[in-house]
Amino acid sequence: MPNARYSSQEMISRLVGFDTTSRDSNLALIDFAEDYFTGYGATTRRTYDDEKRKANLFATVGPDVAGGVVLSGHTDVVPVDGQDWHTNPFEVVEKDGLLYGRGTADMKSFLAIAMAALPDLVAKPVKRPIHFALSYDEEVGCIGVGRLLQDIKDNLPMPEIAIIGEPSDMKIVHAHKGVHGFEVKIKGKAAHSSQPHRGASAIIAAGKIIAFIDRLARSKRAEARPESGFEPPYTSFQIGRIEGGAALNIIPEDCTFIGEFRAVPWEDEEGIIAAIRRYIDEEALPALREFAPEADIEFTDRANVPPLAPEEDGPAEAFVRQLTGANAVGVVSYATEGGLFQEAGMSAVICGPGSIDQAHQPNEFIALSQVEQCERFMARLWDWAAE
Repeated sequence: MPNARYSSQEMISRLVGFDTTSRDSNLALIDFAEDYFTGYGATTRRTYDDEKRKANLFATVGPDVAGGVVLSGHTDVVPVDGQDWHTNPFEVVEKDGLLYGRGTADMKSFLAIAMAALPDLVAKPVKRPIHFALSYDEEVGCIGVGRLLQDIKDNLPMPEIAIIGEPSDMKIVHAHKGVHGFEVKIKGKAAHSSQPHRGASAIIAAGKIIAFIDRLARSKRAEARPESGFEPPYTSFQIGRIEGGAALNIIPEDCTFIGEFRAVPWEDEEGIIAAIRRYIDEEALPALREFAPEADIEFTDRANVPPLAPEEDGPAEAFVRQLTGANAVGVVSYATEGGLFQEAGMSAVICGPGSIDQAHQPNEFIALSQVEQCERFMARLWDWAAE
């Protein structure tokens, strides 16, 4: 029996219909996608997380040779909890030329358009491999795709070009910032607030470290490169959550905070981490231990998404320029899996349908005009693969 054929809009509806919020499994979507790809003769490989609740899928059409193009997209979406949705977020609704639903912009439509066009690809004499990379847990730190990339490096011919289909209004993005997340846990000593010489305030220690991070942020702002195109044009910092203490009149024994910095591609990220660790070891911790030798501070990396660096004469940028006819390229401050593909040895750019302004928003949507533009992009890519 021939495999089912879908329009782009129908495939978008199918993929959005799978609730793949990052906290949940994506296996139902992966099962559907793998059956679909194999039904059209593609070869597929899975890589799983430790619990086998989530999986990446790598599918290939064409010869088993090095080179070719990877079309990459993540299958997970951010939660809808607490958002004011006017429709069911996991059911696509069309209105006034827009498709509403969680993941329509970020970023199931790119995958869906490529998958819907698969019958047109396999009908051609494909001479260059086209790969489809579907990953898990991008939204929680680009965690899943590393296993897919390691599997490629260990077992498969290396593709040349990766196109990351994050929403860019189908414009070419050749650079983005990286993300480095961290957590700081402080263990002080509780005491009555009238006896500070008998305790060690974890919150005051946290305040000192945060103040040092703020000084780092100011120094990086002073190093801004407006010509880079980034907004803002420097490495930025933020503290996302802090908690600690028990009562007004108790010196707090515990305090934990989490933060991140968004690094421009030329940043010395390890130097930033080393500076924070050095301040903790040489300043914050000795002060905390003045009246509590047992006090301690633990600094832990929580996420590390590398930036996508612009490539001089990069094959991916030149290739996507050829497909789109665009001359301009841009940079963005959000992070993607692009830097990881680049680190794995592929030339990478971002180019996908939809607007990043819709990502993570209630009533997320993609314009049908963007879907159509991406369809034309895929058609030109398929023609190239058969040349």
